[in-house]
Amino acid sequence: MALAFDEYGRPFIILKEQDQKTRLRGIDAQKANISAGKAVARILRTSLGPKGMDKILQSPDGDVTITNDGATILEQMDVDNQIAKLMVELSRSQDYEIGDGTTGVVVMAGALLEQAERLLERGIHPIRIAEGYEMASRIAVEHLEHISQKFDFGASNIEPLVQTCMTTLSSKIVNRCKRHLAEISVKAVLSVADLERKDVNLDMIKVEGKVGGKLEDTELIYGITVDKDMSHPQMPKQIEDAKIAILTCPFEPPKPKTKHKVDIDTVEKFQTLRLQEQKYFDDMVQKCKDVGATLVICQWGFDDEANHLLMHRNLPAVRWVGGVELELIAIATGGRIVPRFQELTPEKLGRAGLVREKSFGTTKDKMLYIEHCANSRAVTIFIRGGNKMMIEETKRSIHDALCVARNLIRNNSIVYGGGSAEISCSIAVEAAADKYPGVEQYAIRAFADALDSVPMALAENSGLQPIETLSAVKSQQIKDNNPHYGIDCNDVGTNDMREQDVFETLIGKQQQILLATQVVKMILKIDDVISPSDY
Repeated sequence: MALAFDEYGRPFIILKEQDQKTRLRGIDAQKANISAGKAVARILRTSLGPKGMDKILQSPDGDVTITNDGATILEQMDVDNQIAKLMVELSRSQDYEIGDGTTGVVVMAGALLEQAERLLERGIHPIRIAEGYEMASRIAVEHLEHISQKFDFGASNIEPLVQTCMTTLSSKIVNRCKRHLAEISVKAVLSVADLERKDVNLDMIKVEGKVGGKLEDTELIYGITVDKDMSHPQMPKQIEDAKIAILTCPFEPPKPKTKHKVDIDTVEKFQTLRLQEQKYFDDMVQKCKDVGATLVICQWGFDDEANHLLMHRNLPAVRWVGGVELELIAIATGGRIVPRFQELTPEKLGRAGLVREKSFGTTKDKMLYIEHCANSRAVTIFIRGGNKMMIEETKRSIHDALCVARNLIRNNSIVYGGGSAEISCSIAVEAAADKYPGVEQYAIRAFADALDSVPMALAENSGLQPIETLSAVKSQQIKDNNPHYGIDCNDVGTNDMREQDVFETLIGKQQQILLATQVVKMILKIDDVISPSDY
């Protein structure tokens, strides 16, 4: 730290405890920040695309996660550097907003930082680079609008949606049955979507998993699954046209709130007490029967006596159902959650066409399926798989596919994948650079080079010659003036992404470019890092 002197020449200290702080200034700070950002991008680079590799992350308590999803990798990587944290935030915001493209956005930001480093070495001021990037990103976003295509889909024609979801799923572990999973995702989104308002509430789609079976057994249930079974083994396992009472009150006699002590000194008194309790239960069960309920779902438990009575009065019941599940059941069946027994009325019952208990394999695992509900706006995707990690990863992949389907319902424009959109933008930005006088055009050209990094990474991960492949595709695009040529990752034998049916959503791609540019601008504007030094 520099010393400062007062007018008598005595040195004084400006920063408190400055010997304990480290400080990076100027170009050094920017270089350190850029290398931190590049390091994060390098980790994710190999997991981009259909041939991308997966990462194993082990948490401090020994949980193992195997994943290909950029946001999940960064979330669990436990990053310490401040700039690397910005990259984590970047992929998280892409995940929240779009749901897909979390790896690509970090790779893009890393490439922009790499290009910025070269420009800084040439002595160009960071603010000028940031401004050039901003101009270039505007050109790229407009160009994406220009090359995008709208396609129409309806409740009957879901093929375009399925194709786009398949593109998302092809880069995940589950790509061997991506067709099946894509169809499930699209049907789930369409059944909860409000097509007039172009809005989808993803909370209505519950994604459940259970270990066992194989991935192909994954199914879509138009209703709710609850990981519980009937409270008594002899209750009926299947109820048709069920009328469901949803209770959040305990199914037992009320306990006095005050401290109390009951003295029982004769057998008769004990008998009276027992009869009183039994009558109380009887009344409760009778109340449920009178209202017309044929199934009781209770948030709390009830003791064996109540269970026995319910069994004798053949009123099936389920106990210990969680709050979130209760809400979903209430939404699906059109019932109301009843907090007090006195308030139970026939209007508050939910209706379901079929409630059945299903057991899996040789295990004692049982689940309740509540299907054919009055309001089919709540659905469940039920995933099966060989092990827990597989199911977790499938859940993440399905989440991406659901988000893509939702984005398409909101805005049905698509661009073609396989790096074709990036290459096309790169050509457009390169061409536009000549119109700008001044230093910014260097930054705009650098932006064009950075756009090439995504197709380059795709080619690299697919085991192709990256530079040769990229230049071949680029020259093909320029020659035919066709923005649909991309990297042929799956070795189909054609570069035309339209024939390969590789689509991506337009808003997802635009968001990637805008978010990456914003983060890079932010990193470039930092020229002083003061941090407490490590002991």
